Amino acid sequence: DRSPSGSPSLRSDLANSPRRSPSRSRSRGRQDSPGPGDVDAEKNARPRDWDVDRMTLTADDAAFLLGSFGRVKDKIARVSGAEVEITDRPCLLELRGSRLQRKKAHKYALGIMAQRTGPVTLQEDYTDGDLTMLTVPQEAVGFVTGQNGNFLRGIEEEWHSIMFFVDVDIARGSRKAFERLAMFGDVRARRGSELKVLSAIETKVPGYFFSIQEEVVLRDKHGDVTGTWGTEHMTFHAEEQSYALGKQGGTRRKLERSSGAAIQYIGQVCVVSGTQDERLRARYYMKWLFDQLEGPVWVEGWEKRDDCTVVEIPGDCVGYITGNRRATLGSMEEEWGTLMFFMNKHEDKGRGRGGPEKLAIFGPERARKGTELKVMSGVETKSPGHFTKGVRNRESDRHGFDSERIVFRDDEVSYALGKDGATRKKLELASGAVLQYVGCVAYIAGDLPERKRCRDFVEWLLLQRKGPVTIPDISGRLDVTEVRIPESCKGWVTGNRGSELRRMEAETGTY
Repeated sequence: DRSPSGSPSLRSDLANSPRRSPSRSRSRGRQDSPGPGDVDAEKNARPRDWDVDRMTLTADDAAFLLGSFGRVKDKIARVSGAEVEITDRPCLLELRGSRLQRKKAHKYALGIMAQRTGPVTLQEDYTDGDLTMLTVPQEAVGFVTGQNGNFLRGIEEEWHSIMFFVDVDIARGSRKAFERLAMFGDVRARRGSELKVLSAIETKVPGYFFSIQEEVVLRDKHGDVTGTWGTEHMTFHAEEQSYALGKQGGTRRKLERSSGAAIQYIGQVCVVSGTQDERLRARYYMKWLFDQLEGPVWVEGWEKRDDCTVVEIPGDCVGYITGNRRATLGSMEEEWGTLMFFMNKHEDKGRGRGGPEKLAIFGPERARKGTELKVMSGVETKSPGHFTKGVRNRESDRHGFDSERIVFRDDEVSYALGKDGATRKKLELASGAVLQYVGCVAYIAGDLPERKRCRDFVEWLLLQRKGPVTIPDISGRLDVTEVRIPESCKGWVTGNRGSELRRMEAETGTY
């Protein structure tokens, strides 16, 4: 069962894979933040070669580096890992971080500024292990760039990379037929960006990927911290491709986010890049996805997998949780980056209708927990007491990822939820924890600092119902900024019924 190109077909290639339970990859969720009392954590975490570099800028360069709403400056900081600030009097670029972080940020800033006056020229020693060069056919350059560079900017935003076309000294002879696209970032960011660009090129120049396929597959092999980074590819049949892509690419995205691998469809070739565990997960998830076309799917040994959570759903709630044409499950997968399906053995098909069914959730731990709690909340709405009967408060002092519970009184739930869930969402975003209400129970999941922050925020919120909240001492907290407001401006800053404060919270992700 092979495709004409010689690539393994989707349904047969997994049979040759080693049968072992893949281990979970590092979550790409919110970064850990130091909690109360860790006032020296940030200083102690600085590397020994941490320092500050300054570079004088012209007013035009400063404006170009800042970008709309500071997006260019933030992009340089995100990709380099350095702290980047631009001052206007005098015009200075300040870079804070390790020697390598500052070097990368300086390099990116120079490359971006050079685009104002003409082609960017790179020397051979320009890379610090953070550069991928891709040859783009001349006829596809405009398509890849997009109007006003919007297509490249969108890829940068998605993959946390920096990209621009360059006039490279060592390849001047190729400019007539090709342009060189420089992509900066870590190995995952560069590969994700590269595959998305290649997918666009293949649309404009069919067959181009085949001419450079071996080079792409072998690039950056073993080039990550695990030493297992690699790339695999498989060829879809025509009818498989549209199913694997999904509506507006939704299926491809959920496979990518749940497995942790970079997955892109280039023509009819599916390219999967990542660590060994990520690639194996992606192959399993794709297999199960296509198995659903032929009947019920059962994952043998799911209890031993560390990328799987199973929730028992009452039979009368299955339709409610699934939604019309799977819309409810799909929205949860999109929100949390998980893969979900109901598991049934072939011999159980049509047997015992109305009984509970097993809903399997695959993905990183934080994403699975967020999805699980949202499913529980839906079941509790349809069948009150199913998950909360007899549940009590729970606190945990575990430093790693764990969950806690706060049991609300009936009159507290609606206040803590807010209009359309806005209050719950802002507490979740500001604390960094997963916060979900299942009936009258608030579930808080995250690491210890995140859980402590979220619990504090919930308690302060409930105290606001009774009057002003006083926090005696904020000196030991790293999650607070105190701003003194003149009495005459208090009403202006607050707004009608707190509307201005709520607007600022929504815009900045704070509480």
